[in-house]
Amino acid sequence: MKALVLEKDKVLRYREFPLPEKRYKNSYLIKVIAAGICGSDLHRAFGGGAYHYPLIMGHEFSGEIKEAFKGAKFNEGDRVTAFPLIPCKECTSCQTGEYAQCNSYDYLGSRSNGAYAQYIYVPEENLFLVPEHIDMLHAALTEPAAVALHGVKKLNIFPGSMGVVYGGGFIGNIIAQWMRIRGARDVIVVDVDDKKLKISEDMGFIPFDSRGEDPVDAILSYTNKSGADYAVEACGLPITFLQSIKSVRNFGEVVFMGNIAGTFKIGEKDFSNILRKEIKIYGTWNSKIIPRGKDDWSIVLKYMDRELQVAPLISHLPRLNEGKEVFDRLDNKEEFFNRVVFTI
Repeated sequence: MKALVLEKDKVLRYREFPLPEKRYKNSYLIKVIAAGICGSDLHRAFGGGAYHYPLIMGHEFSGEIKEAFKGAKFNEGDRVTAFPLIPCKECTSCQTGEYAQCNSYDYLGSRSNGAYAQYIYVPEENLFLVPEHIDMLHAALTEPAAVALHGVKKLNIFPGSMGVVYGGGFIGNIIAQWMRIRGARDVIVVDVDDKKLKISEDMGFIPFDSRGEDPVDAILSYTNKSGADYAVEACGLPITFLQSIKSVRNFGEVVFMGNIAGTFKIGEKDFSNILRKEIKIYGTWNSKIIPRGKDDWSIVLKYMDRELQVAPLISHLPRLNEGKEVFDRLDNKEEFFNRVVFTI
């Protein structure tokens, strides 16, 4: 099969690669249709973040079942997407269904070869059928949409409330959409990129450009000095971690979603405000796939291409054989990128 292979740090090649091995019982051979580029893929390719070489990256994808097995739940030809984390099923976290906290998990596109290839094997319980109303290019983005939902579900969102998202990229915009779907009246999106702010505005959110005004001051002014009901940090910057805390009202809620780059420090006064205002701060990681029907992935697939829109956030649709050039351009920041989805 053809695959985009990370040979070593900073070296990507589109070449022939052996067909994947069936490593797990009750696995399906999936013909990959589309696969997205996550920020973590850029770190693996150009930041020395790979577990091993050679590696086929790609953990957000959609495809079609090419080969099933005896007694299979799904059929050949079914359209699917896949939860990329494969839990050990033995640790305490796995016993309670908290697979993202598994002590010894496998991960497609990271610890094992992923979906930047024509084919991939996926265990049955990791698969989700893609409803007919969803475009398969969009279905490839189920995973990041589920990650965003998992974080937003930690918030006590009520009708007419107001939220803030720090970061207007793909994840930040999806977070803003989930806030609105769950009842927020107003959602402020804070960023420094004109194009991301324009997309947010076009989608009905309130854009705040933090280059022109301190976002905390702007949010306090917008809310008559009370602050937002809740905020999500989706940048991973020390300054936005602090700004998200300072943006919320008494008894407000904050979710830290961004992977931090650098060191987060907080002064005596700001820490005292967390205590005095009784702010709730949550961490979030990955997503949940059980109980089925009420899990993050099932909810995403009910809303995608309806109330939840990912099409405006896809900036590039290259072929997989253009992968090396696309990653180079992403690394060099030569142009505006939002979400990139390979067609395979």
